[in-house]
Amino acid sequence: MTAGQLFKNHFPLRLCHSALFVLLLAGCSKEGDHTKTVTLTGSSTVAPLVADAAKRYEETHPEVRIEVQTGGSSRGIADALSGLADFGMVSRNLKPEESALQAHRIAIDGVCLIVHKDNSVPALNRQQIIDIYTGKIENWSAVGGPEAEIVVASKAEGRATLEVFLGYTRLDSADIKADVVVGENQQAIKTVAGNPQAIGYVSIGAAASEAASGTPIKLLACDGVAPTSEAVAKGLFPITRPLQLVSKGVPSPAAQAFLAFLTSSKITDLIEAHLYVPVAR
Repeated sequence: MTAGQLFKNHFPLRLCHSALFVLLLAGCSKEGDHTKTVTLTGSSTVAPLVADAAKRYEETHPEVRIEVQTGGSSRGIADALSGLADFGMVSRNLKPEESALQAHRIAIDGVCLIVHKDNSVPALNRQQIIDIYTGKIENWSAVGGPEAEIVVASKAEGRATLEVFLGYTRLDSADIKADVVVGENQQAIKTVAGNPQAIGYVSIGAAASEAASGTPIKLLACDGVAPTSEAVAKGLFPITRPLQLVSKGVPSPAAQAFLAFLTSSKITDLIEAHLYVPVAR
């Protein structure tokens, strides 16, 4: 047998070995073979708290990577149902048609109306809010404010904050006469901070944190109750909602371990730092 025949006879085996080597390399993660990833998507209200908790968790669990992505509660629901995420982050109660999901409550929050800090209106009641958002009241002077047209900011479809707001006002989405449609809490806050005539509704925790850091917004009392975490904790504030994770089926061991961390007293200080209300354990 010639050298050429020997090479020809063994070439398929060499190729097979090379292909196997490439496949083995492709299967190696840059972070190591033992890195476990837990993915959470959804509510922009829940995400900042979960992201802070994830940083703390990863410090003592270097083998775990926590990925947190926003997109609204509707995305969290959809991704949990489809299996694209280990957990969906949702800032409302589950609906009857979402019974395939299991909810894990981590905190409680409220939804409040916000205006620019220079707006003289101190408070609104439910009927005034309804009239503003349906276009019956178009000028701030009608509710004790300045002579200026009201710029109404409302949340986009699929946002849990919108659904909570509609539940409180007993309105349908079609009833809302919005000048500006926003997504995440930060978009609503920026809209109001940048326009003295604007009004919006957002998470109490997010709004209070921004106001405390100097953002020019003001949280309005609603139905005579100040929008504070204390009022939410006591059940006095009229617009409250749970902040929770949702999952379908049995989560992976890594996901279960992170869930146990999120529902423990180990993040109580983080919950309070975000001005949310811890859940009694």
